[in-house]
Amino acid sequence: MSDGSVNALGRVALPPGTRPWRVATANRLLMHRAAKPLLFTAALGPLAWLVWGAFADALGANPAEALIRATGDWTLRFLCLTLAITPLRQWTGWQALARLRRMLGLFTFFYGVLHFLCFAWLDMGLNLQDIVRDIPKRPFILVGTAALLLMLPLAATSFNGAIRWLGAKRWQALHRAVYMTAGLAVLHFFWMRAGKNDFAEVGIYAAIVTVLLGWRLVRRLHRGREVRGAAPAG
Repeated sequence: MSDGSVNALGRVALPPGTRPWRVATANRLLMHRAAKPLLFTAALGPLAWLVWGAFADALGANPAEALIRATGDWTLRFLCLTLAITPLRQWTGWQALARLRRMLGLFTFFYGVLHFLCFAWLDMGLNLQDIVRDIPKRPFILVGTAALLLMLPLAATSFNGAIRWLGAKRWQALHRAVYMTAGLAVLHFFWMRAGKNDFAEVGIYAAIVTVLLGWRLVRRLHRGREVRGAAPAG
């Protein structure tokens, strides 16, 4: 189903105030074969910077903490970007953004895995027994691990064959778990910062996630009212 409203001719109606030629140009650029390679390269940029910083001793007084924190930050950023695709398509008419959503989602999982590996290696010395014992002891680690595990089936079913195998409805239902993942990720960040009583960044991410999920809830309620209003009287 398209994210834009559809008129009587079956065409997607553009948001008020948009200029069709600008929308067409944006969609044409997004459909260019170079769009995905450019996004892929840009998404690897944070990792390249962290690797360079680690080898150049440019990550500050506590490199381990810097790596753990940075990979967690980029996980949240990519998660927000992934959730922002659908509202942006609705608001701008840039329907071709949809082809980039899967890659953004996979990079969210990628940086989430790096975040966990940095914790497991730099904080726990890759001691599996200590890691397993530590997870339930610290709520923020438990919640973060739960968020990562929720992303695992989403990443594993991100290819077209999974949609055919599961069926479109079941695939969509499964991938709605990203909403719970977003909530758990923000909660993980909140509890992690609670020890330092530093909630400024937490508030920013919480506000962004609230807007992105709230928009979906409002749209869902609006569609429900439209369906009930269109139903014939019994």
